[in-house]
Amino acid sequence: MLLSWPNWIIHISSALEWGIAAALLFHYGRITGRRDIRLFGLAMLPHWGGSFFVLAYHINTDAIPLLLDMSELINVFGSLALLLATVNLLKSTGNSSTMRGSMLSIGAIMIAGKPQSYLGADIFDTILQISSVVYLTFLVLLLVVHRRDNTIFSRLTIAGFWFVLVFISVTIFCMYLATQVRGYPTLSHDDLLHGMAESLLSVSNLMIAIGAHRKIKEFERGSFNKSRRLKR
Repeated sequence: MLLSWPNWIIHISSALEWGIAAALLFHYGRITGRRDIRLFGLAMLPHWGGSFFVLAYHINTDAIPLLLDMSELINVFGSLALLLATVNLLKSTGNSSTMRGSMLSIGAIMIAGKPQSYLGADIFDTILQISSVVYLTFLVLLLVVHRRDNTIFSRLTIAGFWFVLVFISVTIFCMYLATQVRGYPTLSHDDLLHGMAESLLSVSNLMIAIGAHRKIKEFERGSFNKSRRLKR
């Protein structure tokens, strides 16, 4: 087995945390009567599905590149789903003209020792670039939504989505260390660095989930206090 058991625990917990966060946001939308928040929770599901392709890729000792390619393809649609769900939230909070000019782009980062791709290196890099552009645009609009209506997301949830960028940056650096300094063929072969990088994604997903849970508790406390005042 390519990954150690501690590394497997980190990977599995990371996937579970994202699924829990999606369920919590959906529940928050349900109890608040906000269909747009429920749709946002559902929009998180494609990324969750993509994480299981990554797990399958590692289960097969990284021997089936198509699984990793499928994960990246799903992530493109997942980032697009998050973007569209955020645009929907933006429309419900006021004039959506702010989203014009909010598009960001990110350049391709070429590094040695990256995972093998069934589709080919060029196509794999293109998929990563498209996914990055869409996700960064989603992050910007997320801040706009929070500025207009801070009852939708907690600051911790917003920070969790942005913390994904820290995970990506550290992963890229760890890939360089693993392949160029420590002499491993890929990051997956360096269990220490791989686990350290993946743990940051787990932290990110946990922040999103805890933030959503806090919003649910805030709403429930507000509803309870309002109910008590009405009874008086």
